[in-house]
Amino acid sequence: MFKFDSDCRRCPRLANFLDQVKVEHPDYFARPVPAFGDAKARLCIVGLAPGMHGANASGRPFTGDYAGILLYETLHKYGFASKPQSVSVTDGLKLKNCRITNAVKCLPPQNKPVGSEINTCNDWLQQELSALPNHHIIIALGGIAHKAVLRALKMKQSAHVFGHGLEHPLANGLLIDSYHCSRYNTNTRRLTPEMFAQIFARARKLLAT
Repeated sequence: MFKFDSDCRRCPRLANFLDQVKVEHPDYFARPVPAFGDAKARLCIVGLAPGMHGANASGRPFTGDYAGILLYETLHKYGFASKPQSVSVTDGLKLKNCRITNAVKCLPPQNKPVGSEINTCNDWLQQELSALPNHHIIIALGGIAHKAVLRALKMKQSAHVFGHGLEHPLANGLLIDSYHCSRYNTNTRRLTPEMFAQIFARARKLLAT
């Protein structure tokens, strides 16, 4: 069974950065952020990495920052979350047949992990994805998450190009791409709430079959 290591320090740059953040923000989680939700859920959402004042502070993916607002509203709308808002790890929110994780479990400087860090953390993602049941759906939020999923599943990057709404058959499931629900993407209308909703409506429909 997959066991997450919240004391992982395999990436020196990230570990040292988290040490600095903890000094500046002693009340922040400032450690590798574990996934949220059932390891055996049929829907798995893969983001990029914890945000400074979001998951890095709260200890729960997409909780406490702007990106989580649209995500949890949408999850609730389609029956994957018990509440439309994720405020803290003690708010009582429950995911329903859904799991949220990140390609990189630690906050990176400037929100930009380097390739070696993404690759090192891919071991964790590989274990997470291997625990998913048959006929699962993975939603990759952004190109980096998309590539991390392909790497974890040992699939050719060149054969599966990222694109919002594109679907990629897996050996025992399906990968659906979505633009990341970041403030930049939503403010510029690259990703609208309607576009994001279509992704989860599609996942809900497929999981019902």
